[in-house]
Amino acid sequence: MKLARTVKEVKEQVREWKRQGLSVGLVPTMGYLHEGHQSLIKRAVTENDRVVVSVFVNPIQFAPNEDLETYPRDLEADCALCENTGAAMVFHPEAEEMYGDGFTTFVDMTGVTKELCGKSRPTHFRGVCTVVNKLFNIVTPDRAYFGQKDAQQLAVIRRMVRDLNMNLEVVGCPIIREADGLAKSSRNTYLSAEERKAALVLSRAVFAGEKMIRDGERDGEKVLAAMTAMIEAEPLARIDYVEMVKWDSIEICHQIDGPVLTAVAVYIGKTRLIDNFIAE
Repeated sequence: MKLARTVKEVKEQVREWKRQGLSVGLVPTMGYLHEGHQSLIKRAVTENDRVVVSVFVNPIQFAPNEDLETYPRDLEADCALCENTGAAMVFHPEAEEMYGDGFTTFVDMTGVTKELCGKSRPTHFRGVCTVVNKLFNIVTPDRAYFGQKDAQQLAVIRRMVRDLNMNLEVVGCPIIREADGLAKSSRNTYLSAEERKAALVLSRAVFAGEKMIRDGERDGEKVLAAMTAMIEAEPLARIDYVEMVKWDSIEICHQIDGPVLTAVAVYIGKTRLIDNFIAE
């Protein structure tokens, strides 16, 4: 497996693969890889001849008060996981390589980014769209893989690819959970033992809401009220949002008459965690 640190290295290798008629998959990550990321890499390896995993903590998607400096990093472990899972290359650039002197071009979006994480993190998706666009241009993948845990991000990237006529397929992959239900996240490492136990309230609320819809509840407000009450009963939890939106447009809705995304963002102590489910 190759570890590339420059755009030039990646482009040269991908050109060689494509000369050989090989398909290329991309798994964009911020590193500190876990089984959730590994599931994306496994899927990519089964569907492409070569797989590139980007490991880059993207500074422009963090607000000044967020955890850019403390975001967990372990490149050696990341490379071992990627190699063991079958990736052909890890792309690990420095910020200066991605955003050189005088960088002034950004990819912005309206509509799909307005609610959920876009409401509480107003500059976040501009950073996400910009870096993903750059990765698509650098790697020129046939397919790119994103997890449903970041469901709004998945919807945003799909819309960007459609709106800008990008020549690739965006593949969404299921949430991977711990044995007790907590969605896998690099930020789970921030949690103390007490907070880790309290964090289970997210998955309990998600499973409860999903069951209500599966059992026939069509009133979204009732589903959200039940989930909210469950989270509020946890003393260490502070709700950022508990919302239901149309899955295709990320517009707020309160009646379940098609595919809906029900998403939660909750602070457990100082750690912001997200979870969701899609139902109809």
